[in-house]
Amino acid sequence: MAHSIPSSDHEGGSDSSKPRLYNPYQDLQAPIRNLYQLPTSPEFLFVEEARRQHRSWGENLTFYTGCAYLTGAVGGAGTGLVSGVKSFESGDTLKLRVNRILNSSGHSGRVWGNRLGVIGLLYAGLESGMVSLRDTDDAWNSVAAGLGTGALYRAARGVRSAAVAGAVGGVLVGVAVTAKQAVKRYVPI
Repeated sequence: MAHSIPSSDHEGGSDSSKPRLYNPYQDLQAPIRNLYQLPTSPEFLFVEEARRQHRSWGENLTFYTGCAYLTGAVGGAGTGLVSGVKSFESGDTLKLRVNRILNSSGHSGRVWGNRLGVIGLLYAGLESGMVSLRDTDDAWNSVAAGLGTGALYRAARGVRSAAVAGAVGGVLVGVAVTAKQAVKRYVPI
C-alpha cells in the first residue's frame, strides 16, 4: 500500500514504517520540453501562409465584428444603466428599480452592440477587399475602408448623410492609424 499506517509492533524510527509515495517521474531526468520536442513557432500548411504579415479576411471579419459588438454592448449597457437610474420614481421598490435598470441596460446594450457590430463587419469586409484589390497592406486601405464603411452605413438616409458619414469614418480611421504608428515609433514597449 502506498499510504499504510505503521502497526504498533514496528518502531517509529525504522524505514519500513514510513509510507512510500509513488512518483511516476522519478526515473525521467530530461526536461519536459526535450521529452516531447514541441514547436515554439506557429505552424502553417503552406509556405506562402508563413510569409504573410497580416491576418486573413476571415480572421479580420471575426476580430473586427466581435470587438465592435463587445464594445457596443458594454457601452450601451452603461448608457442603459444611466437611463434606468434616471427613470426611477419615488414610490418604486428595490425590485422594480433593479428591473428597470436590467431592462434598460439590456435593450440599450443590444441596440448599440448590433450597430457597432454591423459597422465592424462592413469595415472588415471593405478592408480585406481593398487589400486583395491593391495587393498591398498599408494605411490607405484602412482609410478607404473607413470612408466606405461610413458611406455604406448611412446610405439609406440619403447622399448627403452618406457623404458626411463617409468623411467622418475616413477621418476617424486615419487618426487611429496615425496614432497607432506614433505609438509604435515613440513608445518603447
